Amino acid sequence: MPEHGEVRAALSNALVALIKEHYGKGPTAAKSFINDEYVLTVLEGGLTRNEETLLAAGMHSVVRDYRLSFQQAIRGELCGAVERVTGRRVLDYHSQIVFEPPRSFEIFVLDSPLASGAPH
Repeated sequence: MPEHGEVRAALSNALVALIKEHYGKGPTAAKSFINDEYVLTVLEGGLTRNEETLLAAGMHSVVRDYRLSFQQAIRGELCGAVERVTGRRVLDYHSQIVFEPPRSFEIFVLDSPLASGAPH
């Protein structure tokens, strides 16, 4: 939705900053999408050197399990950032990661859709 451009940019910036703060390395790019009460942020790159080493050794499941566990550990901060930016309560959150190419997907379900224009 074009009318949510500033909100989408703010969501991407907030999530990149939090991930960089906690991982020590942030994504190289991010893009957020809003559809009704759903927010999806796609984060590109940002794997740490130790994660890249594990992936080179074929240990994809170890990296995926670690990433998903860590995302749950910082769940409250991620949801709080989305709530501040959107002005909506996050009802649920899910994270997923793929490696070729490296992308993580942060999915949030809001309590209601954003109105046209700025959030409430």
